[in-house]
Amino acid sequence: MTIGKPPDGLDPRLRVRMATWTPDELDRIGGAEELTLACVRADATLRPPVTMWVVRIGDEIYVRSVNGRGSSWFRGVGVRHEARIASGGVERDVTVVETDAANDAVDAAYTEKYGRRYKAIVPSMLTAAARAATLRLEPR
Repeated sequence: MTIGKPPDGLDPRLRVRMATWTPDELDRIGGAEELTLACVRADATLRPPVTMWVVRIGDEIYVRSVNGRGSSWFRGVGVRHEARIASGGVERDVTVVETDAANDAVDAAYTEKYGRRYKAIVPSMLTAAARAATLRLEPR
């Protein structure tokens, strides 16, 4: 008897179980003022960490480069799309995914979270250059 492939067409042996954020991690990271991110170099060592603002939208975590895609840390992320983050007492290895799918929601999240205390700074996180450097962090 031959068993066919599952409906999604993928061989079950090739499936990778994706890690997810726990509710506690989402709360702690989403509630934190800042996040540090250390990109993984080509030789698998970590670059020095960079501190940045972080926002949560539902079950997803986002960061942006205020200086756009040309900043050194953003270029470093592009080497392996992997990093180690620390925020709110959570330390985690992550996959870094470039995305523009949630830009309006990310804008709103930055404005809501940081707008009252950093009214003069938040607009720099909403520029076209910063929006083009939006990253979703996925736990590994």
